[in-house]
Amino acid sequence: MQGRLALFILALWDFFILSTAYSLVYFIRFNDFSHSFTLGQVVYVLLWLSGSYLLGRYSKTESGYFNSIKDAFFKTVVIAFALLLVFVLHNWINAISDAGTRFRGFLIPLITLSVAGSYLGQIFVSLQFSVSKRWILVVSQDEHIALKGDNSLGMSAALENIEIIEHNLFQQYVEKKLGLNPNHDFYTIAVSENITLGRECLKSLMLLRSNGTRIRTLIDWAELNLHRIPPELVSEHWFIAAEGFSVQPGRFGWRLKRLGDLLGAFFIFVITLPLFMLSAFMIYLEDGTPIFYSQLRSGLNGELIRIWKLRTMKHNSERNGPQWSSRHDSRVTHVGKVLRKFRIDELPQLLGVIKGDLSMIGPRPERPEFETLLEQQIPHYRVRHWIRPGLSGWAQVNHPYAASIDDSRMKLSYDLYYIRNSGLFLDILIAIKTARMLLRAKGSSPVQRNVL
Repeated sequence: MQGRLALFILALWDFFILSTAYSLVYFIRFNDFSHSFTLGQVVYVLLWLSGSYLLGRYSKTESGYFNSIKDAFFKTVVIAFALLLVFVLHNWINAISDAGTRFRGFLIPLITLSVAGSYLGQIFVSLQFSVSKRWILVVSQDEHIALKGDNSLGMSAALENIEIIEHNLFQQYVEKKLGLNPNHDFYTIAVSENITLGRECLKSLMLLRSNGTRIRTLIDWAELNLHRIPPELVSEHWFIAAEGFSVQPGRFGWRLKRLGDLLGAFFIFVITLPLFMLSAFMIYLEDGTPIFYSQLRSGLNGELIRIWKLRTMKHNSERNGPQWSSRHDSRVTHVGKVLRKFRIDELPQLLGVIKGDLSMIGPRPERPEFETLLEQQIPHYRVRHWIRPGLSGWAQVNHPYAASIDDSRMKLSYDLYYIRNSGLFLDILIAIKTARMLLRAKGSSPVQRNVL
């Protein structure tokens, strides 16, 4: 939640400062406010915001919540030079006679104010969100093992500022290291819902909280720092009592999401129809028919649905039974590699969205042949069936294509976060991340791990 809030604040600040700078420079240059709100201003602001996002100016890094000050300044200058280049090319193509005057008297002051204002805003927001807070996690023995194991899959950055204490040692930890009047601005205690604390531990926590120490749940820590919920941290009671889960059948959010799915799928299908037909023709030229490939997948409430894709593998690729994909999979055709890279092979699934089997955004539909094993290995796996599966989702844009049980577990942790926090703003963020991933040609590329 903090990450999305910070991104929104930075984008909103850039929108405000760029619009203000444009109007101000226009007034100084032409002594007129009435015509300062033009199409040029809209294009300028949109190019700046989209370029900033694509370069990662609104994203966190491992060294801090936002990019370092030096890195942020470099990316801000890159955006500025890119806009200058667009301006020069526009004037050259249209042979504008007073281009030099406009460049010196309007664009240079505008870019200077924009860089200064945007960079100062990024510094301010970075300082507000990147303060290094120490977390003390009070967990069970099983959760301790799970978190340490999760660290080997990429949680090292999240674990730098935390200390994990098993609940039976917490009282001793309080007496020796914390005391009852610590600097409560320095850390937050996150307590697991899967443990039973003794009376002395509860009294210590209550006293610490009365002195100003923040007490959160372990799942709160995961959502704030990981933007996902490791399934080992969740109890059945949490699913019953926790807030959120607004996109459920029959609720307003469910109906609103369905309306968005219909409009979005129809619009994308219409504008990509020529690309769809060209891709089908290229498949036919390389490997003949069939053009399409279908599979049974698990849908809403675990019911079986049939999905259709453009075929990207050679004939009889699974004659020995279902297999997970791997990096440099020899079964994939030359055309299929391109289609997968840009996810063009998934265009037929838009018809599944219109039909109601799929959503534009949601957990990835898995093959039932794999789910039998995954349900045995990963706790709460079937919760991902609470909502319709999607073409893209929070897991898909944050973790590579699943090619093992470990990958599936990691993706479930993102799915749990999405199911609890799904809504219009998160869906828009996922759509933007999906677009950025497609522009960077980061399609279905599985990581190389030990597979089944």
